[in-house]
Amino acid sequence: MEPISLPDPGIPAGNSSSVAQEKFHVLVGVTGSVAALKLPLLVAELLKIPGLEVQVVTTERAKHFYNAQEIPVTLYGDEEEWQLWKGRSDPVLHIELRRWADLMVVAPLDANTLAKVANGICDNLLTCVIRAWDLSKPLLFCPAMNTAMWEHPITARQVEQLKGFGYTEIPCVVKKLVCGDEGQ
Repeated sequence: MEPISLPDPGIPAGNSSSVAQEKFHVLVGVTGSVAALKLPLLVAELLKIPGLEVQVVTTERAKHFYNAQEIPVTLYGDEEEWQLWKGRSDPVLHIELRRWADLMVVAPLDANTLAKVANGICDNLLTCVIRAWDLSKPLLFCPAMNTAMWEHPITARQVEQLKGFGYTEIPCVVKKLVCGDEGQ
């Protein structure tokens, strides 16, 4: 494993110096939905925006859907969270990432992680970052799951729970799904 370079917490948004141009920090969370196939495209498009710096937090299941070599930014997973911390004075990665980020976007947000976040479960790096999220900063979530899962009654309750935390939903689209179904 390559050495980990922690993100520099930097100057909080709104306190930037007139001399130095601060970058806007976007933390992308990716979960185990087949829509994670589009992570390389999402990161590439974000990097086209001037002044944006991007880092990615992935779940283990999400890794199945993309090639990490195609992600040109720092990619963190559960392994980095546990390898980084050795003792009391060491940085805690999920806290360092929440400090670094000006905005978080979870795309895709699968049904499993939606349920975890709605219920306060934080058993991996991504859910720990979300649980520790600074609610004064925006968090966008993009649900992505099979239509049958999307239409289950619990899903609407869980989405409303996240909105109740102050997070912003980026709604699903209707299209032909990878499994061949047509729907949201």
